[in-house]
Amino acid sequence: MEPRTEPTYTEAVARLDAILERIERGEVDIDELSQLVAEAAELVALLRRKITAAEMQIRTITERLERPEEGPPEEEVPF
Repeated sequence: MEPRTEPTYTEAVARLDAILERIERGEVDIDELSQLVAEAAELVALLRRKITAAEMQIRTITERLERPEEGPPEEEVPF
């Protein structure tokens, strides 16, 4: 059995949109509603984690770019 892979951000958003559309159209009976709401809550939590991780990566990269690198002074650069 293959391990379950986490959906990408785009896949999770698409699934969340599909769930919301079905609920808004009234296509969900009461027996399925709680299951879909639970799935939607899991997707929202996943999306928040992905956004937070991306923000942290961007912050790290930005900070690294703003720090002067150790090396020769600019006037010694050969170009």
